[in-house]
Order: sequence, then structure tokens, then C-alpha cells
Amino acid sequence: MSSNKKYWKSVEELNENSSIVEALRNNEFVEEIPTDEFLGDKASLSSSSTTRRDFLKYVGFSTAAASLAACEGPVHKSIPYVVQPEQIIPGVADYYATTVFDGFDFANLLVKTREGRPIKIDNNTISGAKFAANARVHASILSLYDSMRLKEPKISGKNASWSEVDSKVKTSIADAKAKEKQVVLLTNTLTSPSTDRLIAEFIAKNPNAKHVVYDAVSESAALDAFETVYGERALVDYDFSKASLIVSIGADFLGDWQGGSYDKGYAQGRIPKNGKMSRHYQLEANMTLSGAAADKRIPMSTANQKQALVKIYNAITNSAVATSLDKSFDAEVVKVAQQLKAAGAKGVLVSGIQDKNAQLLVLAINQALDSEAFTTSGTRQIRKGSNEKVAQLVNDMKSGSVHTLIMSGVNPMYTLPNSKEFAEGLKKVTTSVAFSLKEDETASVTTIAAAAPHYLESWGDVTITKGTYSLTQPTIRPLFNTKQFQDALLSWTGIAGTFYDYIKATSATIIAGSTWNKVLHDGVFVGAIPVASASSANYSAAASALAQSKATDGFELILYTKTGLGDGQQANNPWLQEFPDPITRVSWDNYVTVSRVDAEN
Repeated sequence: MSSNKKYWKSVEELNENSSIVEALRNNEFVEEIPTDEFLGDKASLSSSSTTRRDFLKYVGFSTAAASLAACEGPVHKSIPYVVQPEQIIPGVADYYATTVFDGFDFANLLVKTREGRPIKIDNNTISGAKFAANARVHASILSLYDSMRLKEPKISGKNASWSEVDSKVKTSIADAKAKEKQVVLLTNTLTSPSTDRLIAEFIAKNPNAKHVVYDAVSESAALDAFETVYGERALVDYDFSKASLIVSIGADFLGDWQGGSYDKGYAQGRIPKNGKMSRHYQLEANMTLSGAAADKRIPMSTANQKQALVKIYNAITNSAVATSLDKSFDAEVVKVAQQLKAAGAKGVLVSGIQDKNAQLLVLAINQALDSEAFTTSGTRQIRKGSNEKVAQLVNDMKSGSVHTLIMSGVNPMYTLPNSKEFAEGLKKVTTSVAFSLKEDETASVTTIAAAAPHYLESWGDVTITKGTYSLTQPTIRPLFNTKQFQDALLSWTGIAGTFYDYIKATSATIIAGSTWNKVLHDGVFVGAIPVASASSANYSAAASALAQSKATDGFELILYTKTGLGDGQQANNPWLQEFPDPITRVSWDNYVTVSRVDAEN
């Protein structure tokens, strides 16, 4: 059947007077077919007596030229197997269980490969593999084949060998020790038992060395609060399926809040059972996925969110801390607090307010409720960064105390709010090394740009939640002359062998009752899950301090991660750039969202 549908080929077609559209309408091919070279110019053609046979010959060439212009493509030469590997059958896909953790995103995966090439990311659904791939993880397979990747190491902007890199770094580490200056390892959150052990051995050999963890999107406030109460730097792994009432204050838990992956539990609670399902209140400034899904969304500024949190804390714990909540929100917040208290253990409160005092109140409220959704067993290990330690590192760099700076998985020149201060300090560092997939803002200004492999080319181990252990395995041979940060660290520490050997040795003490081959096949191992015990904390002082927060005059700037781009590691991935924002439907651009009322004013 014929169709009257009109398909847009370009945004230029929206402009009827566009010269580009007119040119394409009148010319099928962008470049003119060079028939004049064979037919001659117009003058010679008009004066010639062309026979019917010659005419058909010319027309035949024109048709052939048009077909050639439209269909010509690159020629790929292939060589058949001499001895075909038993595990590879052309046309039949193989799947490998692996785990991704890049400091921001994490997931248990099955990677589909054909003839040794990864082509698709799927979720690992085996028991114990609870974290699914988001849009960024699915798109990460395209980043493996990115032509902009750093293909070999560079020293001072010039291509170098790995032996030259190792020699220069070892010399720098020795020089730093002789001059009694710092050697700093600056990495993203690693969650790798093997890497943690390796870094500890490196520091033991080099007492002047230290490890600083930096997260581009920080959860330092929540980590500080949890560490104060429970004695470890971790995050709560909430189970929203057990909550009948959810109160969220500035936390987009259906998005990227504290790593995300809460949508499955939330969806289970939203399925009506015996005529009831969970209720959801969202108090927030910017419209989020969680706000869009809420039963009741209450738009309010961050300052009012803090006051609302203190008011709810008063109601749940029977405290009487004075607040200055805007009166227009008072009745609604009181109603939320009353319903949360009535829900008891079936209620839960979460917050994305980046303030330690606010996060302490979140812990206090959930403890008072004895919330079933709030569990301190199997805590999340996905964020470990400390804003305080990163700030101290920048000060040390500026003072000239840091001799050698080795970075992996971070791009502070792009992500740090005070990147200019970092750049100033970097100039005073004798030797700087950046392990990176591409020559980004940081790698381009360091002494050494070390080409790092993609996670689909790497070995690794990961503990996403306490009590679990996952393996990362390569699904393709390295495409370029790359080296893992851990393999380099082994060399600089003087430990023989590869990181694969090191992981295998480390895992033996973790996977008791299982075997290496089984864990490698399954992708995940679940052991004993410890429970963090709470100690006393001064919640009243935290509430009083938070209640002192004052609203600013004028507008507040609320920064948030995009569902497609996250922390920006894959900013050059076209799949993610073309991915429409699920709320605004905007792609390929940054923008400011303002309410209609404010925009009109």
C-alpha cells in the first residue's frame, strides 16, 4: 500500500527558503557526476552528429555512474579460519558474565559476542546479580570502539612505550621518597578488594604515598553521616518493595540518586495487593523521574526542604527544634509527617540534600520508625569519595608538597568545581600521570597520558554491596596498546605476575565454598552479609544546625545529573547524546529549566 507519510530528512527542511533544501531537491547527488569527461563539453556535443548507438552508450554510462555513486562502499578482505576454534561457531553468539563499575555506574551483565567481538549488553539475571544496566551501561559498548580513544601512552604529548613510562614513574617515585615529598594515588571509588589490597602494598612500600578517593558526583555528606553513626564509609541499600509509604526530600531515587537501581523495588511496591499499594510523597525543587511518579509532588526550594526535614524529624522523634518553614508548606509537611509516623516500620524517608546534618536526620528518622526498607546489612560500597580529602589534596598540590600524582578513572580538570585551583597546583607537581580511555581535559595536561583499556578488555573484581563479590572479565583482546592501572601498579610495587593472577590469589580468601571457575561463569558470588551496628550520635545538634539554614534571595541553582550522560564520562557517545531526556524530551544540548511562573516574571 502507498503511504502519504512524509519523513523529515533534516531540520533544514523546516525552513522553506533554505538553500540546502533547494539544492538537495534539484540534485539527487551531492557531487555532480563527471560525465563531461567522457561526453565532452556542451559545445562539442551540439556540433556533433551522435548516432543512436552512441547515445545509448552514453546513457548507459550515466546510469552506471549514478549506481556507482550510490552504492560504492569499502572493501573488507576476510581470511577464513585455518583451524576453527571449538568455542566459536560463526553466526552463533557467545555470552560472558561480567560486571561493570566505572566509579559512577555499576551493573551485573551478560555480554553478547560474535566471533570474539562484543556487540550487545544484557542483564545478568542469575541469583545474586541484582543490579541491571541503565542507558549509559548499554551505550558503553559503543565507547569500546570509539576512534577517539587513547591508543598508546604519551610522555609530554609524544608517543612512548610502556617501558619508558614505567622507568619514568619509578624514577619519580624514588625521587619523591628521597626528597620526602608526597606520592598521591587519586582514583575514583574502586570497590575492588584486589585493588584495595594492591594499593595498601604500594603504600606500605612507599610510606610517603597516600590514596585519595574522588567521586565526580559526590555523596560525601551521606557517607560522612553513615560513618559517624555506623563506623564505616558506605551507603544504605534501601528496599522500597517493603515500604507502604515513601517520603523523598530532594532524592531522585528512580534516577541516579546514590547510584540508582531502586526502580525494581519501587515498582514491586506499586503493584496493588489486596486493594493497596505504596504511597509516595516527593518534596523537590527540580522535576525528576521520582517526582513525576509520585502520588503527591510538593515543589519547594532546597532551603525549605531542610526546614521540612527538621519538622518531620520533630514529629517522628517527638522533638521540638524550632523551624522557619515557609507557611505555605506547613500544612502539607505536617500531613506528610503524620502519615509517615502512622506507617511506622512500613514507612521510609530518603533525602538527596548534600548536608551531613540532613543525612544524620535521615538516619535518625528511619531508626525511630524501625523502617523495614532501611537496612544496614549489605551496604552499598559504590561511593567512597571525601570532599574534605580532595580539598586537602588541592591545597597540598598548590603548596608544592606533592611530587608525584598518579590518577586513574578521574578527570578533575573537567569535573572539579575548583578546577582552576587544581590546574594551578598541577603545575607544581613534578610528575603527573593520568590513566584514561581518552586524552581528556586532565590527560592532555599531565606529564604522562597512560592509555587505559575499556572494561570489556579488562580483568577486575568488584564488591558492589557488602557480602557480594563479582568478577570483571575481558570479552575481547585489547584493541590498542593499553595497560590497566593495576598492572602498572604491580610493576611499580615490584610484584611479579599479572593483575589476573593477583585477583585469583585474592579471591581465594573471599569465595570460600565456591570455585574460581564457577564465580567466573556466574559473574557473582554471594557470601555472608554482615550487618552494620549503630552507635550513638547527637541528632538534636544536627537538627538545630540544619534549622539555622536560611533561604537565599532570588533564584537557587540546582545541579543534577542527566539520565543519559550521568557524570559525563561518555559525553562523546552519540547514542547518549541522541537519548531524549525522559522528562523534557531534549537531546544534544544543555539547558536551564525554569517554572512557567518564574519565566513569566
